[in-house]
Amino acid sequence: MDPEAQRAHVREICLGFPDTEELVQNPAHSAFLVNGKKFCYFLNSHHGDGVVGLTCKTLPGVQAALIDLDPERFYLPAYVARNGWIGMRLDIEPVDWAQAAQLLEEAYSAVAPKRLLKQFGTL
Repeated sequence: MDPEAQRAHVREICLGFPDTEELVQNPAHSAFLVNGKKFCYFLNSHHGDGVVGLTCKTLPGVQAALIDLDPERFYLPAYVARNGWIGMRLDIEPVDWAQAAQLLEEAYSAVAPKRLLKQFGTL
């Protein structure tokens, strides 16, 4: 598992959404924003935790449901869990990229302006 390949996959998904930009915060972390609002982070060993994952904004109830579904794959990310974000480990093979893409799309939809959602086709 190559963290840069994982980041490239997350980047490909996120930059496919209208008006999304990547903010490379340091060599190991990226934030993805729409309209100046963050909806996802790619994290490689955040604060030395050894986890390669993505964290996403979620809708109410999704956080608990995903952790109940697969507590090895999903986790409460530091700092943002209290705001309803979920973490998905990308360092446990195999990665379900369809599931990751769905989480990313939902996170994007939670913060994107309506005009972009219409463009993206989610309204």
